Amino acid sequence: MDAAPPKLPAGQSPPGLARRWKIILFAAALVILAVVFFFNPAKNNFYPACQFHRLTGLNCPGCGMTRSLHALLHGDFSTALRDNALFVSGLFLLAARGAWFLLARPATEFFPMRWLWLFLAAAVVFTVLRNLSAFAFLSPG
Repeated sequence: MDAAPPKLPAGQSPPGLARRWKIILFAAALVILAVVFFFNPAKNNFYPACQFHRLTGLNCPGCGMTRSLHALLHGDFSTALRDNALFVSGLFLLAARGAWFLLARPATEFFPMRWLWLFLAAAVVFTVLRNLSAFAFLSPG
């Protein structure tokens, strides 16, 4: 008679599954970075267009993000800031938090909920400002 496979405790995944997902996500990130590096979003039209901008004519907090990433990957920091300052500052803060998290090994979550609410508020303020004529420098070039 065949015995039933052992049951895993609640909330636990099979051994090696988490590692496989990390490898898949890392590989996907590398592919995406390679595509953005080799194909300039300003010159290639296969990148998805912002539907919010297409429908309203306004810039959302993500408008210019792909061009900003392309500029960062090519070492052009000023162009990256001009295309999307929120994205560049967010990447900087994410890298700083990640480094602190790896070095300090705290027993807290990576991003406390209040940080996420603060980021949401910053994104709303950034969106409003970049659509005002006085802050046109925040709009992508």
